[in-house]
Amino acid sequence: MSKLHTVKTMCPMNCHPTLCGMTVTVNGPRDVTIIGDPDNPDSQGFLCMRGNAAHEIVANPRRLLVPQTRSTRGSPDWQDTDWDRALDRIADRMQAVGREAVGIWPGHGNVANDYGFGVKRAQLERFANLYGCQYWNPAMICWGLGGFGLGLTGALETSTKEDMGAHSQMIILWGANTVSQANTIKHVEAAKRRGARIVVIDVRRTELSALAHEVILVRPGSDAALALAMMQVIISEGLQDDAFVQQHTVGFEALRDHVAHMTPQWAASRTGVEAGRIVDLARDYAASKPAMLVIGGSSLHKGDNSWTAARAISCLPGLTGNFGLAGAGIGPRHGARSHGAGFGDISAADRRLPGRYIPNQMEAIIEAIEDGRIKVLMSLGSNFLSSFPDTERVRAALERLELFVSYDIFANQTIREVADIVLPGTIWLEEIGAKATNTHVYLSEQALEPAGQARPLYELYKGLAHRLNVEDVYPWPDQIAAIDAVLDHPATGHASVAALRASGGRAALKISHIAYPTLAFDTPSGKIEFLSQKAADMGLPALPHAPDPDLPDPEELILTQGRTFAHFHSFYDHARALPSLAARESEPQIWIAPQDAETRGISDGDAITLSNTRGTFAARAKVTKRMPTGAVWTRDGWPGFNILTDSAAALPDTALHGFPFSVGQSGFGARVLLTRA
Repeated sequence: MSKLHTVKTMCPMNCHPTLCGMTVTVNGPRDVTIIGDPDNPDSQGFLCMRGNAAHEIVANPRRLLVPQTRSTRGSPDWQDTDWDRALDRIADRMQAVGREAVGIWPGHGNVANDYGFGVKRAQLERFANLYGCQYWNPAMICWGLGGFGLGLTGALETSTKEDMGAHSQMIILWGANTVSQANTIKHVEAAKRRGARIVVIDVRRTELSALAHEVILVRPGSDAALALAMMQVIISEGLQDDAFVQQHTVGFEALRDHVAHMTPQWAASRTGVEAGRIVDLARDYAASKPAMLVIGGSSLHKGDNSWTAARAISCLPGLTGNFGLAGAGIGPRHGARSHGAGFGDISAADRRLPGRYIPNQMEAIIEAIEDGRIKVLMSLGSNFLSSFPDTERVRAALERLELFVSYDIFANQTIREVADIVLPGTIWLEEIGAKATNTHVYLSEQALEPAGQARPLYELYKGLAHRLNVEDVYPWPDQIAAIDAVLDHPATGHASVAALRASGGRAALKISHIAYPTLAFDTPSGKIEFLSQKAADMGLPALPHAPDPDLPDPEELILTQGRTFAHFHSFYDHARALPSLAARESEPQIWIAPQDAETRGISDGDAITLSNTRGTFAARAKVTKRMPTGAVWTRDGWPGFNILTDSAAALPDTALHGFPFSVGQSGFGARVLLTRA
């Protein structure tokens, strides 16, 4: 590649639905200048702190650049090897244990340049299908549970941020925050300037709170109770849209009877929100048509909320007729697509070999490793120990493996503690890719040659397929042809890489900015289902419900988690590998209310310990009035944080195959004691 040139690409963070465009100027082999792409119609030149730190990836001395192996897990004595010897060893062990004893766990990190588009995910699935090994989708630890709750109601599609900014009269941001919805927020601001009412519902006063007309703080895990009480007010006061309910919903009478006792007073004791505020919120929502709900990402569905919050919240637009209208329905969320969006499927799912496959269920995966059904595990662009709950149990399980392989660009907790072989991956600028938002698909051009011995992911499974005699794994002449195959879909206008290049590196998707414009919903009945027979057939409540609260012991606090601008899950060694992000957050901070801190003799800045029966976690106290009593909050992704969280399955096995996406998340709940260190 020439010494000086400029390319358009997308930020390597996967903050979907916030995906930002970049203009990268290459000044030398490892010298780049990155700015936000002002021509990107989604981000319009914006980059957050994470995006602005991306240039620190390129010449980073901590990059993994050579395949390595070691004989003793946990030892620092890594030995350099080469790709051929590493792949030989991996393939030999795979053959020895048999294909069903091999598991593949990909993460966001391996799709740093094609998130929302999915060519690399589909290629990896293709290998797993044609070889016949275990494969698990990472959506189970992220947005899958929220999608499950929404799907039972029939509300999987989302309206666009542009539609919200132009038409919504009320926007409720429910567990959604600026740091994970940065491109959405400017449209919230535009709606506010038009006169729209902005309400934030969360467990703490987030960065987004400053934009809101009203902030409602709820007890963690009580969001479903709040939504049910809002439904009770709407129905008891006759504020529902009777015409919409009659024509486009199922189970209204059952819902009416079900929520009759779920009054604002009932919810107040569960949520900590005054009954009068619940009444006002319900009335405002019902009267402010069109109104849009923006539902948060993974943190909203971890802990006591599970899938029940999304299930209950998604009934509100059906009750008030806020579907199929401009400015209404469910707004942008992680993992969702607009009406009409889609891409070509290259996964060869119809050719998956028969086998005894372990479901997309975190608990089932750990049990299979514990009892020896999984003997070889490949963690590709993922951080297994940081992603799964109950870390001590997970670590003990991984120690039983015969071979653990990691593919990544930086070392992380899992690599340091349990990996046997590490393979160096390319960064987003070292290979071609594409990303998709809710409205566009963008080309991510290659800007640099791969550093050291780093290779793109497809070289890993191509090499294994050759050694294992698995045919047709990579039927394309190059990655451009593979991208073309995925682009070949009506939603893209049957675009190609060449066509994207000719149009400035992007194509507008042929979608509706309004979700469900035909009012045909994603349920067996084709209607919004307040009462879901599908849920009942899974052994779950047919109507939206709020589980009885599991109140902590008076000495315990509910542990909650979320995101900040200085990290994204455990990317880049938990953001420790990028100096500007590491400096912003040098150690874990625990937000705690002044009253809770005072009763425990804790001052702002104190070193503290969080503990429960599963383990302990060291952090520093941030005493703040932005945190209500009874709970504490921290960002996710810190090494060791998940030692505290619960690994019990959030859904029964009967529910795991209800939707195309994976939903087998663990509970991740935690009650902790907090003491000065």
